Amino acid sequence: MARVQPSRCVLALVLAACAMVCYAQRNAFTSATARTVIPSSGNTTMEYSAEWRLMRAGTARLAFTPPADAAPASWQADLHLWTTGFVSKLYKVDNRYSVLFNEVFCASSSRMLASESKKRRETQVTFNQTPGKASLLERNLVNDQVLSTREIDVPPCVQDVLAGLARLRAMAPEPGQTVQLPISDGKKSASARVDALERETVKTPAGTFQTVRYEAFLFNDVLYRRKGRLFVWLTDDERRLPVQIRIQLPFYIGTVTLKLEKEDKS
Repeated sequence: MARVQPSRCVLALVLAACAMVCYAQRNAFTSATARTVIPSSGNTTMEYSAEWRLMRAGTARLAFTPPADAAPASWQADLHLWTTGFVSKLYKVDNRYSVLFNEVFCASSSRMLASESKKRRETQVTFNQTPGKASLLERNLVNDQVLSTREIDVPPCVQDVLAGLARLRAMAPEPGQTVQLPISDGKKSASARVDALERETVKTPAGTFQTVRYEAFLFNDVLYRRKGRLFVWLTDDERRLPVQIRIQLPFYIGTVTLKLEKEDKS
């Protein structure tokens, strides 16, 4: 147990961190009013390295897909996260997450397929915007057993972590400003505070960038019970490209850092 727990915690929190970067694109928001709406663009895929205790712990691949003509309000993001190297030998993880949301970031549904060691689980969340409810269903895919069901109250337009942080990118608060975002994972709903901190230069495998650093307050029993701090660096330009994510956890787990390695557009 002592060997497995750190790796599992790290990868679960990497998944939360990846949520913060899933919707970044090169397209600029061209006006103040447009900064609350997602612009049209082609497919975008980004790949990040996940570092833990000075070694590579995993890889995160993020794909953003704009709506088809037949479904103009359905945007989709897909996240694939897997462990690599020594961490994979300790605790193998291969998780896939997807979410659907509209042009103003209101989530409609999400789905997680989690493969962690011998565990296989599926978690589906449906956000019913009209009655202000979110419904969750979690299954054990090994024996097709229902593990958990619940329904909670949520705001009329709520984001999962992915869409909520995409909205942060669209809002682009300046250093010294604070914003509040309505966030839910289907288990809990919260108004999450995000502080814009300061401008910094960040170096990643994809290059050196001028950025703005933000702190998102999702841990410490806001959305997640675990203690920790979560930071994201967005480029200080029209792209607002997330180039680095860092989660600071208690000393017995350590710090997780995601760095942009490459970006592909089609």
